Amino acid sequence: MLHDLDDLLALASEVAEEAAGLLLAGLDQARVAVATKSSLTDVVTEYDHRAEALIAGRLAAARPGDGLLAEEGSSRPSASGVRWVVDPLDGTVNYLYGHPGFAVSIAAEVDGELAVGVVHDPLSGDTFAAARGRGSTRNGAPIAVRPPPGLAAALVATGFSYRPEHRQRQARALVHVLPRVRDVRRMGSAAIDLCSVASGRVDAYYEELLNPWDFAAGTVIAREAGAIVTDGEGGPPSSRLCVAAAPPLHDALVDLLIAAGRA
Repeated sequence: MLHDLDDLLALASEVAEEAAGLLLAGLDQARVAVATKSSLTDVVTEYDHRAEALIAGRLAAARPGDGLLAEEGSSRPSASGVRWVVDPLDGTVNYLYGHPGFAVSIAAEVDGELAVGVVHDPLSGDTFAAARGRGSTRNGAPIAVRPPPGLAAALVATGFSYRPEHRQRQARALVHVLPRVRDVRRMGSAAIDLCSVASGRVDAYYEELLNPWDFAAGTVIAREAGAIVTDGEGGPPSSRLCVAAAPPLHDALVDLLIAAGRA
C-alpha cells in the first residue's frame, strides 16, 4: 500500500506540537505521580502517560488502521503497513528537574522501514522534522550536518544507561574516548542528540542500550540531514548501539569505540 509521507509528516508534526504544549503546561506543576522503572534513576511521571495518551488517541483518530509502539506501553498491530514509534517524553529526568533537554519524539515506519520523524523540543520551541528522500528541517528551514572534522576535533554527544552496572562499563569506555576527541556532551535525550547531529550542534553521537522509541524519529532526521546512523556494524541502529555522524567521521568514531571495547 502506498502512503503519502508528507501527510504522515504533517500529522506527526501537529500531534507532537500538541503533546509539547501539554508538557509545557505541566512543567511547573507539583508532581503527583513519579514512579521508577528499570532503576531508581529511570523515572516516569504522570505527564509521560498523559502525553502518550494524547498522542495515541490523536493518531488512532486520524489513522485507525495504523500500528503503534510507545514507551509507556501503548501498542497495537498495524493493518495499514504504517506503525508509529513514539516517545511521549524523551528526557524525563530533565523534565522532572525543569532542565533543558526533553522532547516529544514521533516516528512512522512504512512497511517496516523508518520513513518519517518529528522531534519537538518544548522549551526551545524547535521542531525537527524529516521524511525519507525529502531532507530535514528545523522550524521549516533546511538543516544539514556540519562538515566533518577529524576525530580529534569532533564534539561528540553521548548518553548513559540507567543501570549502575552498565554505567560503570560506559564510564570506562569514556575514559578511552574523551582524550581522543574535542569534547563530550551529555544532554540526556537521545532524540535531541540525534537532532543536534542533524543541525550541526555536535559532530557525532553514540549511545548503547537504547529502545526503538529513543532513536526512531531522530534517526530519520539525522539521516536526511546527511549523517550515517548505524549500530556500529553496518546495520540500522539498535539496542546494541547507535552511532551517528557524517562520513567519514562515523567510521573513525566506530573504530574508536571498538578500541574502547564498546562496538
